[in-house]
Amino acid sequence: MNPPLIGQRLAARERPLGRPVMKQRWSRLLFLHWRIDPDLLRPLLPPGLHLDLHEGEAWIGVVPFLMERVRPVLMPAVPGLSWFLELNVRIYCHDDSGQPGVWFLSLDCNQPVAVELARNLFLLPYEHARMRYGGDLNATRYHCLRDGELDEAIYEYGPSGEVREAEPGTLEFFLLERYVLFSRGRNDRLYSGKVHHPPYRWAPAKCDRWSTLPIKWDGLPEPYGEPESMLWVDHVDVHIFPLRRLATTT
Repeated sequence: MNPPLIGQRLAARERPLGRPVMKQRWSRLLFLHWRIDPDLLRPLLPPGLHLDLHEGEAWIGVVPFLMERVRPVLMPAVPGLSWFLELNVRIYCHDDSGQPGVWFLSLDCNQPVAVELARNLFLLPYEHARMRYGGDLNATRYHCLRDGELDEAIYEYGPSGEVREAEPGTLEFFLLERYVLFSRGRNDRLYSGKVHHPPYRWAPAKCDRWSTLPIKWDGLPEPYGEPESMLWVDHVDVHIFPLRRLATTT
């Protein structure tokens, strides 16, 4: 299938039709990425989704962050339920129409209710984990230990440099500007879900400690060497739209 055109990548940022079902804030985001052999990733995508490449190369990301003020639209945030931690492992793909998006290999979370709701409502591969964070905005320390694993993934990070928006066509735009998630339900039916938020304002990340363990937990070989892209985002306010059945031709 043909890869997404730049116009399709830009159009993904437009607000979807209809009403959102949830509001939330994502904060203290760290985006770590490595190049990876595309032949390792293609078998992970179901029929109807295709690996999205940047200049012929595939990327895998590890993204720890804070989820804040998570609640249904028209309802207030609830202490103890609306604030929690999440770390996702993600690869990049597009559908048969060229719509670009994200395929999550896993999403670790320390809020049991959120795990069960996300599994059932958004059909996403959430995992229970013990997680904690500390420090301040300029120096965050973040821990994640998935249930059933022995070793903890630890990240120490903060911003380092000028805050900016990603320019279309750049690697940063390819990695950050994703507004569609794909998921798989019963009978291998595919769904897409859209999110809407202002374009990320990112800075280069200073990462004194990082881990590839979440990639290993998902059954893939750990990338060798330091992350090839390290990006930091303060926060973004997000609207979540309901899943829709994805029409496929393959």
